[in-house]
Amino acid sequence: MSAQCEATAKLAAGAPMSVFERYLTLWVFLCIVAGIVLGEAIPAPFQALGRMEAARVNIPVGLLIWVMIIPMLVKVDFGALHEVRQHVKGIGVTLFVNWLVKPFSMALLGWLFVRHLFAPLLPAGQLDGYVAGLILLAAAPCTAMVFVWSRLSNGDPLFTLSQVALNDAIMVFAFAPIVGLLLGISAIAVPWDTLVASVVLYIVIPLALAQLWRRSLLAQGRAHFDAAMEKIGPWSIAALLATLVLLFAFQGKAIIAQPLVIALLAVPILIQVFFNSALAYRLNRAVGEKHSVACPSALIGASNFFELAVAAAISLFGFESGAALATVVGVLIEVPVMLLVVKVVNASKPWYEKAA
Repeated sequence: MSAQCEATAKLAAGAPMSVFERYLTLWVFLCIVAGIVLGEAIPAPFQALGRMEAARVNIPVGLLIWVMIIPMLVKVDFGALHEVRQHVKGIGVTLFVNWLVKPFSMALLGWLFVRHLFAPLLPAGQLDGYVAGLILLAAAPCTAMVFVWSRLSNGDPLFTLSQVALNDAIMVFAFAPIVGLLLGISAIAVPWDTLVASVVLYIVIPLALAQLWRRSLLAQGRAHFDAAMEKIGPWSIAALLATLVLLFAFQGKAIIAQPLVIALLAVPILIQVFFNSALAYRLNRAVGEKHSVACPSALIGASNFFELAVAAAISLFGFESGAALATVVGVLIEVPVMLLVVKVVNASKPWYEKAA
């Protein structure tokens, strides 16, 4: 293990959950309220912001999303990729659940709940958008918050680091094809040029900039890097909340007209979280991995890179789309649901280790 990987792992293992992260659901709810109220009270400024586009990309939102994503990607250490050989079985489970189960199971749940069971209760013109948003939410594994979930479950920090680095590397190449395939199967028109542009704008370029920034910070010493991480940490959540205010300023009328929509969209997301976390947890137990590996493997399978999902949904379908709203529901329930999953894996440790 390199000294740099070890230091990064310690940082990931010991980083406390910030106030923003701990109360993310509350902040998201307040932004929903603020966005709806402001959108109704002063619609002109938000309409002006909505018109600031270049090549179908809203410029203010694009900048906010970069501020959201880049600080998270600075934490990713691709030097940790060689650590995957230490837990090949656990990495195998992570990749299987994240890339072969999660997106496809969410597409199935979207078809079942949105297009059939809940269809009479949802706006008919938004059904395709809701399904698309659920697919986007499930197609990108968690990048940042998984470090917090891993720490809270006493997960192996090096395993956590290596699986995040590997997932991010795969995401550069797999996100667009998987989203395109599932949208096509779901009979939703795929704007391939916009989808590829979204990958470049919100994965490739931010990842490259983040890694250059990471190298620059580390060149000045580990202490300087750690101090910078503390300063820029809140940027991501603050930018996310600002984006949500804009989003709900446009979505306000639809929400007021159909408040039940958010609760209904939460159902397939909740099922997906519990199904994938349980599957990864049990598979790790079946192949004989340690509990400290099974926990982060299960948790990354349950959580999503919701910042990327929100960005892609807005770029592909627009602010006022059902897709954008569906991804925001994922943000709304992420923290409380994942804390529940953490409690379950912690409480079940004696059962897990009994197999050994």
